[in-house]
Amino acid sequence: MTRKLPIIAVATAPGKAGVGVIRISGQNLNAITAALFQKKLAPRQANLLTLRDAAGQVIDQLIAIHFVAPASFTGEDVLELQCHGGPQLLELVMKRCLELGKDEGLVIAEPGEFTLRAYLNNKIDLAQAEAIADLIDAQSEAAVRGAARSLQGEFSNDINDLIEEITQLRILVESTLDFPEEEIEFLESAQARQRLSAVKAKLQALREGAKQGKILRDGVQLVLAGAPNVGKSSLLNRLAGEEVAIVTPIAGTTRDRVKESISIEGVPMHIIDTAGLRETADVVEAKGIERSWDAIRLADLVIFLSDTHSNQGQDDLKEQILAALPSKCPVLEVLNKADLLDQSSKAELKDTLLISAKTGDGIEALKQKILEIVGWGGPQEGAIVARRRHLDCLERAAEHIAKSEEFAANGNNSLELFAEELSLAQGRLGEITGKLLPDDLLGKIFSQFCIGK
Repeated sequence: MTRKLPIIAVATAPGKAGVGVIRISGQNLNAITAALFQKKLAPRQANLLTLRDAAGQVIDQLIAIHFVAPASFTGEDVLELQCHGGPQLLELVMKRCLELGKDEGLVIAEPGEFTLRAYLNNKIDLAQAEAIADLIDAQSEAAVRGAARSLQGEFSNDINDLIEEITQLRILVESTLDFPEEEIEFLESAQARQRLSAVKAKLQALREGAKQGKILRDGVQLVLAGAPNVGKSSLLNRLAGEEVAIVTPIAGTTRDRVKESISIEGVPMHIIDTAGLRETADVVEAKGIERSWDAIRLADLVIFLSDTHSNQGQDDLKEQILAALPSKCPVLEVLNKADLLDQSSKAELKDTLLISAKTGDGIEALKQKILEIVGWGGPQEGAIVARRRHLDCLERAAEHIAKSEEFAANGNNSLELFAEELSLAQGRLGEITGKLLPDDLLGKIFSQFCIGK
């Protein structure tokens, strides 16, 4: 599944910095260490050393730390070189390491290979490995804290606890198969159905938490759609808190998608301002409108914006948007330019979400409505981050638990099927932590990591 050769990569981000870190991992790095520095390094001690090229010229004075297996991130020997952070300098250090490590088979790491080795060496499970990437990619403070909790194993512990409860229930059910005359009495005395209900409740709580976690990790793809000149760009600017889109009284000013990421109560929102949807002979505007429809089809939430003075054709346009959307994608209707209405007109529209992108009236109410629609339950002390993969596994496990309930209700007529559904649910949960996962899916997951991690 993974190479046995020692691997090397730059572990810090590209660009100039005060410090750049190069990481080497392998089964035994003593020979490579000796070739680099002509000495054996004491484990877990910082050593100020000089690295020279083949001609004896100094490349850099750096700090080297040798972590001896299994007390390292990967579970193998790890050599960490803390160099000065110039890109060209790091390239020279990498080149010299590869030259001196050639006889030991030192090669450049593939994306995610360090973390993959940590997983394969049982230093972390798969959910924790994914949390490392999520921690790096976190888009808000809440996402950072959620990824850190997952990395510490909180999510994995919940999954493992649930697996253990299902395991104990399976043992109970399968043991009754050897004593068919006692099946009903035994299951009832052991409270099998009550225990199954408890499993179902805990699984549901995990699913709800994972839904929140996915929102934290991925954010919400929010598309502003509507006719030209209804205030979409003004609304984007108001939500972003700065002028990121051009606003003019001329219809069709926005000719392409304008993207901006913001945070609402810690939830990342990726807002896309689209070109006004209308028939046009302008080739450039038509291309922008085509891209607008593409963005609408991929949205998590569409805000259909109209204004208080231009209602002609709005219903037809809304129907077109609804027809283009996936069935589960919600549409939030918002009426802009409330500042142009008098009090009596506002009173007549009391059931409408009224805003003024110009003055900011109604914007806070709009934000709260957005959070409500996407299913955000507010900041949670124990929130974790989760991926679509985790949600799929939890959902399928829940389906198997629901089927097991049906078979449990049949008593001795369906005990084998009852046990089988419990086993399938257990397997789905095991996929989250990587206990039961196909190698091809494992490779796909780690290929999305950055090189050096």
